[in-house]
Amino acid sequence: MTEAEWLAGTEPMTMLASLPPGATARMLRLYCVACCRLCWADLLDEASREAVEVAERFADGGASESELRDCCEQAATALELPGENHNYIAAGAVLVASQPGLASEWETTKAVLEADWGREDMIAAIMRDIFGNPFRPVTFSPSWLTPTVVGLAGGIYADRAFDRLPILADALQDAGCEDVDVLSHCRGDGPHARGCWVVDGVLGKG
Repeated sequence: MTEAEWLAGTEPMTMLASLPPGATARMLRLYCVACCRLCWADLLDEASREAVEVAERFADGGASESELRDCCEQAATALELPGENHNYIAAGAVLVASQPGLASEWETTKAVLEADWGREDMIAAIMRDIFGNPFRPVTFSPSWLTPTVVGLAGGIYADRAFDRLPILADALQDAGCEDVDVLSHCRGDGPHARGCWVVDGVLGKG
């Protein structure tokens, strides 16, 4: 895959194969969670929604493996509920994303992407939001990381307040950041998810 194909790609499974080895288990888990959040309205069972929330906390060390396993087991009952096919697909994706004991998050991500989502363009866009551009990695200069910048990024992450990203771009620019990829990503239309590569870069998450 070329850089141009990555930037315009709408085939998430092909894009997944182009991710660098530095893609961490946390990033992959958050990507799976973000895919599940795309189909939030299709999750008819509250246990499925709770599993998504716990899987997200688990990615950041805020939930234990036993908590995740319990939620995953409860969410399994959603597959027995009546409903349209997309409800079943959404519930199945949650089960995959919330599995604590799979061999690797790479396999988890592949399994999530194998679902017949019907919205591959959005799933591909979220992949770019979390993993950035693997053909042009960005190093965040310590001089950019002012208390204002770090505080803004922390609030965006905690509150999932991605509407504040343009404000973060202004603060980064005030701190001396002129990186076009960083600033344009913050000022773009998204979609954005927890794990956004700019927010993670400011906060030193990986």
